[in-house]
Amino acid sequence: MPKILLVEDNETNRDMLSRRLERRGFEMLLAVDGESGLAMAASHTPDLILMDMSLPVLDGWEATRQLKSKAITQSIPVIALTAHAMSSDREKALEAGCDDYDTKPIDLTRLLDKINVLLERPSHLELQ
Repeated sequence: MPKILLVEDNETNRDMLSRRLERRGFEMLLAVDGESGLAMAASHTPDLILMDMSLPVLDGWEATRQLKSKAITQSIPVIALTAHAMSSDREKALEAGCDDYDTKPIDLTRLLDKINVLLERPSHLELQ
């Protein structure tokens, strides 16, 4: 069962998305800010991270930069989640180290497609 870390400060969004993904067979880990997300990523090494970009304490941009700079977490795929739909936001997320980008409100079918693509990537399979 793939393990996904959802880093999301909005309780409603966190609860709804985590329950929907659990029903589809994913084990969910939850963090409420970038700092706790970094700690959980290092201690639980999830298969994939869904990272809200607008987080308290440490925003998603900086949290992703730090994840990608550490050997233990650098190969974990990260999908940026943001309400900002500008093309410059996508570029900013990719520059920060995110592997993909999705906008809120979440389209679950589209997000699942992105999750599955990243979980099937050869670089991810080498970690298992």
